[in-house]
Amino acid sequence: MPSDAPLYYKNNRLKQLRAFYQVVRCGSISKAADKLFLSQPSVSLQIQALERELAVVLFERRGPHLKLTPEGEVLFQLSEPLVDGIDKLQESFAAHFGKLESGELKIGAGESTILYILPEPVRQFVTSYPRVQLKMHNVTGRDGLKMLRSDEIDFAVGSMLEVPEDIEYKPVVNYDPMLITPLGHPLAEKSAKGEEITLEDVSQYGLILPPSHLSTWRIVKYVFQQNNLTFTVTLEAGGWEVIKKYVSLGMGISIVTDICLEGNEALVRIPLTKYFPQRSYGLVLRKGRFLSPQARRFMEIMEGVHAAG
Repeated sequence: MPSDAPLYYKNNRLKQLRAFYQVVRCGSISKAADKLFLSQPSVSLQIQALERELAVVLFERRGPHLKLTPEGEVLFQLSEPLVDGIDKLQESFAAHFGKLESGELKIGAGESTILYILPEPVRQFVTSYPRVQLKMHNVTGRDGLKMLRSDEIDFAVGSMLEVPEDIEYKPVVNYDPMLITPLGHPLAEKSAKGEEITLEDVSQYGLILPPSHLSTWRIVKYVFQQNNLTFTVTLEAGGWEVIKKYVSLGMGISIVTDICLEGNEALVRIPLTKYFPQRSYGLVLRKGRFLSPQARRFMEIMEGVHAAG
């Protein structure tokens, strides 16, 4: 065997892993070839060579559709941090010495999170690292998870009730549940007299809630069911700011987290901690994804901001 064979072998292995990784991420050999600036036959040969060297089949080939075999799934999990780590070695090396002078950071978050949780972390990040391009995507729920799984964003920030197996959720800050009513509402007047507001009291009035596919609706539904009560939704509206506006106009009452209450609204707030749990907001990550130095630094800043708060 020539003396340079081990180095040649390792260099080829990296190329093979990169080709395999991109085929999985892109979903096809043609898209992976475009991303790698290679021909489709070149990418196919890299995959075939990798399969021969590992003595496994990585894909089930069914016409144009590629599906990972169990061996392919394992290799993808092992290769992902390796390929990402090598491709971002220069950035990681610079970040080790406190230098983040390039690159980009893509974050997914819903409107409420963008408005109430992220402003200070974003301010600190862009002030400290002005040359890093920060992109905010206003997405929630399934759309956010879809972007996360397809690597369109580095991570998401939001609230999760159920965490899928391929996702990691790190709570950062908690908020209390709150009933909000218009000024002069019967429940507001009852609360002002020092009388307790019960869930049965709330059930007598129409609610304004976020869309039914979001977690707030599921929480409300679960709590009412546990107390053998029903509720009526008079209006679905996206975003806490919209909901607060319509409540203040007397179109209904709502159950929110006090993340959205800044104290200057023409509303009455009534705690509902007796019935509803605190709501956490935090970092939503795809397991196995290599986190860039930019992503890790932003997460550190965000955790520091809310720990101090």
